[in-house]
Amino acid sequence: MNNTEVISTSFEPGAVAEAGTIPLSVPELGGNEWLYVKECLDTNWVSSAGPFVDRFERMVAAFVGARFAVATASGTAALHLALLVAGIELDDEVIVASLTFVAPVNAIRYIGAWPVFIDAEPNHWQMDPQKVADFLTNQCIWANGELRNKSTGRRVKAILPVHILGHPCDMDPIVQIARKFELVVIEDATEALGARYKSRTVGKPGDVACFSFNGNKIITTGGGGMIVTDNERWAEKAKYLSTQAKDDPIEYIHDEIGYNYRLTNIQAALGVAQMEQLDKHIAAKRNIKAVYKEALGDLPGIKIHADAATVFSSCWMSPITVDPIAFGYDSRGLMDKLKEKKIQSRPLWHPVYSLRPFKTCQSYEVRVADRLYRDALNLPCSVGLTPTAQTRVIESIRELAR
Repeated sequence: MNNTEVISTSFEPGAVAEAGTIPLSVPELGGNEWLYVKECLDTNWVSSAGPFVDRFERMVAAFVGARFAVATASGTAALHLALLVAGIELDDEVIVASLTFVAPVNAIRYIGAWPVFIDAEPNHWQMDPQKVADFLTNQCIWANGELRNKSTGRRVKAILPVHILGHPCDMDPIVQIARKFELVVIEDATEALGARYKSRTVGKPGDVACFSFNGNKIITTGGGGMIVTDNERWAEKAKYLSTQAKDDPIEYIHDEIGYNYRLTNIQAALGVAQMEQLDKHIAAKRNIKAVYKEALGDLPGIKIHADAATVFSSCWMSPITVDPIAFGYDSRGLMDKLKEKKIQSRPLWHPVYSLRPFKTCQSYEVRVADRLYRDALNLPCSVGLTPTAQTRVIESIRELAR
């Protein structure tokens, strides 16, 4: 079902736009979704148990190459559970990207831990591994088998790299420094299902990883997430906590605080149908970005987000940066002009370290993230974006160029 020019979404899907609008990113439901959801309805397996949940978990685990997968109600729920099972505790610190959607930072605070914000690197916009190493080496101290932040005195327990925009972080140096200081690596791969880093599927380099299946992701279950890991104990604990930590199949015994975080069978049915189309979706996303690069690459003041030579990006988004002097508009000005032409675009996320709930948290030499927030703009990139619609986006940008 191609609804590219009817439904409009930003980073949070759901808003309906007037006919003729080209949205930023919307779901593509073109496979067995109807068939599998009907099976759920026909068999009455509609809630948080059922064969499609198990099947979806097996499909994602196999795709990533992980031993275990646990489906969750959202990507944020997956992040919350991953932090819990990895042993992050009250007043621990977690190294996290400054340029990211807010979800991983909220999850850190859910458990009373504290984020330490690391800048983006300028070439591919991911967490800067050199600044991670500099912070851990120069701003922390190893004592009594623990790494402590010199400034706060808190224990540093984990690194949480976020593979933003479908592009993997440079994981080898991040994992290397984590192993040196005995830190857990929790990958936020919510935007990067299908991406690869040095031939390894995103979700494998770390100790545990999380995916999202929100309406604007590469594949969708409407809302949902997944934890993947090779650690059997962590997977069992995540599944236990996600089902209200119920300890007896009959009696309502709960020895720990649990959460209602399980994915429903209907959502998992959508996920199975979407996984069957994942390779096609990624190919479409990559082609859309390649077309933008070819058509806009020569335009003064416009620079297409570059992929590292060591990665295979799933190209969840197709971002550009806008130089107002060379182009004639800044990123927000271009966004407004495209809106007048019924073309939706969106800036990157506000750097999280400067948001009100996190202003008292520590940040380390954050500069690049601020510049990217100011200059970057995501262009329409739905899986079902037609060549005609993309040509309209390109011609509109070229017409606006000074």
